[in-house]
Amino acid sequence: MANELFEVRNGKLYFNFHEGQLRAWDSSARFTFVLAGTQSGKTSFGPWWLWREIQQTADPAGGTNDYIAVTASFDLFKLKLLPELRAAFEYTLQWGRYWPSDRVIELKDPKTGKFWAVHADDRMWGRIVLRSAASGGGLESMSAKAAFLDECGQDSFTIETWEAILRRLSLSQGRVGAFTTPYNLGWIKTEVWDQWNAGNKDFNVINFPSYFNPLFNRAEYERAKATMPAHRFAMFYDGLLSRPAGLIYDCFDEEIHLVDDFPIPKEWPRYGGLDFGAVNTAKLWIAEDVARGRYYVYRENLNGGLSTREHASEIIEHVRNENHISWWGGAPSEEQQRMDYHTEGVYVMRPNVSDVESGIDRVTELFKTKRLFVFRSLTGMRDELGSYKRKIDEYGNPTEEIAEKRKYHRLDALRYLAIGLMDGGVTTGPPIFY
Repeated sequence: MANELFEVRNGKLYFNFHEGQLRAWDSSARFTFVLAGTQSGKTSFGPWWLWREIQQTADPAGGTNDYIAVTASFDLFKLKLLPELRAAFEYTLQWGRYWPSDRVIELKDPKTGKFWAVHADDRMWGRIVLRSAASGGGLESMSAKAAFLDECGQDSFTIETWEAILRRLSLSQGRVGAFTTPYNLGWIKTEVWDQWNAGNKDFNVINFPSYFNPLFNRAEYERAKATMPAHRFAMFYDGLLSRPAGLIYDCFDEEIHLVDDFPIPKEWPRYGGLDFGAVNTAKLWIAEDVARGRYYVYRENLNGGLSTREHASEIIEHVRNENHISWWGGAPSEEQQRMDYHTEGVYVMRPNVSDVESGIDRVTELFKTKRLFVFRSLTGMRDELGSYKRKIDEYGNPTEEIAEKRKYHRLDALRYLAIGLMDGGVTTGPPIFY
């Protein structure tokens, strides 16, 4: 049997990798990221990268051979990731079988040629755990030896997902093979590209355009180049990082607004912003250099599964020795949440301005007037700043609607802070001092 990527002759597997895929195959970096154009052969290549990684890292005795394959969304999981992995491991290699209830591919014991499991939750010689970035907790409570990431550059594949994958690989110091078209300037840029560009040998970024795939018509590439906005073409057909259309805080310039962490003088006033949520509560801390009229975002926190008392205790513990003045947070309708924090010793004021666009204007003004700066260590904030954008219409133009606006909790907290600092807040009781 043969296809465009590989062929089987006389029981042996032969690959027909193109130049870009071959560079990824030869990469020895722990974190190999392929940023490439659409239809360039990324997803079809990933399962074979993972197959080789399993061969090199699996314990022959079995039972501890867990691997991860993650894609950006459930739709991509169903339509791309799962079919490609099954095609490789089940139908070509005949080394896997899919258990849909647990979304795992069981790996056959190579010594006996048999599968161990009778039921999906039985012990297996090895398995590939398949997840989408939207599965959240589905990536927790396991250790893995390697990870294959598909379309991890999409907006829905957040830095929290990336960090969860790193935790799963920490015991084995497992490798990552990531294959994506870039969509924003979020964590792929700040946590991968910047590391590689600075000379970190753990990272390797490989780039190639769509036409490296011999099946991709070069005329289609040229048509897209002639008709698409340059920034969209650069991302989607050349696989290059580019500032996406509709980026809301396009005034944020890392050369200007990103600063190395420094010890904040004890006398500087501190302010806090809160975005409430049962699953994701965001907390931001800003310090003010009064003499220079500058604000520095110096601490961030995003977590869930805690009570209001636990969140409040965490805030109070941080600020015991800091010169805290005010906290702002929440939409106008979230008065009860503010009252609950007040009861627990953290007085949170309601921002005077409730309109989202007006809040965005306040943040934009602070950036443009060079009064707002962000500590380099705030990886979550930087990820959100690089991916917070408006939806694009059929002609590639930004609309008024914010894309996936519910997931930008840190930037919501920043918006409340900016309004509070520039417009004050609605007071409903005496402030609480820590």
